[in-house]
Amino acid sequence: MSWTDAIDEVLGGDQAIALAYATPADGVVLAPVTNFGVRDRAAGTVTVNSSIGMWRKLERIRRKPHVSLVFHTRRHGFSDRPEFVLVQGRAALSEPIPDYPAVLGSTWDRFDGPRATGAFWKWWLRAYYTRVEIAVAVERVLTWPDLACTGEPAVRGTPLPATEPAAQEPPARGTGPRLDAASAATRASELPDVLLGWIGADRFPVVVPVEITGGDESGMRLAAPGGAVPAGGRRAGLTAHAFTRHVLGQAQRIHTGWLEADRGTIRYAPHTRAGHRLPPVPFLYRLAVGWGTRRGIRTRPNGLRGSSS
Repeated sequence: MSWTDAIDEVLGGDQAIALAYATPADGVVLAPVTNFGVRDRAAGTVTVNSSIGMWRKLERIRRKPHVSLVFHTRRHGFSDRPEFVLVQGRAALSEPIPDYPAVLGSTWDRFDGPRATGAFWKWWLRAYYTRVEIAVAVERVLTWPDLACTGEPAVRGTPLPATEPAAQEPPARGTGPRLDAASAATRASELPDVLLGWIGADRFPVVVPVEITGGDESGMRLAAPGGAVPAGGRRAGLTAHAFTRHVLGQAQRIHTGWLEADRGTIRYAPHTRAGHRLPPVPFLYRLAVGWGTRRGIRTRPNGLRGSSS
């Protein structure tokens, strides 16, 4: 399938987007990633890339290739279009590509900033610059008229399912928070972009922006201005993030947990958390991403695909 010029401007202009993929138990993880504007309208593909150190994410996508790409903020991007764009499709992973910035050339520098030079950085960042392409064969594009997702989305490609996704069976360990939900709500609400995602009726992740209105021992209280959250209980992912130009400075709060929606009340019980903060300092950023990639490679179980060479 193809898409409009307006949508293409968003796909090619956003600096940071979110990659939504399924967990083994049919929850969702929302991972902020740098967008490089790589897409092919004729072929109907949009491509992002990942560090080889993120082996768990890559294995989950390989096993459950239904993914979504969320174009939800124009901060530090190259477009001022107003739309929220959700791309849904099936992902195919490449083999690790050494020196991936050289493959993208000036496109890498435009979105990620100039590459580090010198013998130390060439050695330290070699694994980080070895990337896996995630090519998404687009099946559907949902477009809301504004970033709050108000109103009904325009749909291109495969029509939406006729019904909402059914409620899921509660997890064996219970649906309540497994960490301090009030603290999690406070920390996430400090960041400007907050997304909530769940698995739709046709297995594609559905993602909308939400507001965090509070939190207590029962979970986070959420508001969805677009009103798109399905009723019932289900596993879901929630991510809040902020970033500077070239995604150099970062703050991420990534949760998986249990979502309950009933008569306009939305409550989210966080079960896991991940995240980090990076100051907008090139030296510290390069140290951190090099170390993080190396640490991820060391923790990868034997037998999984991918190479650090």
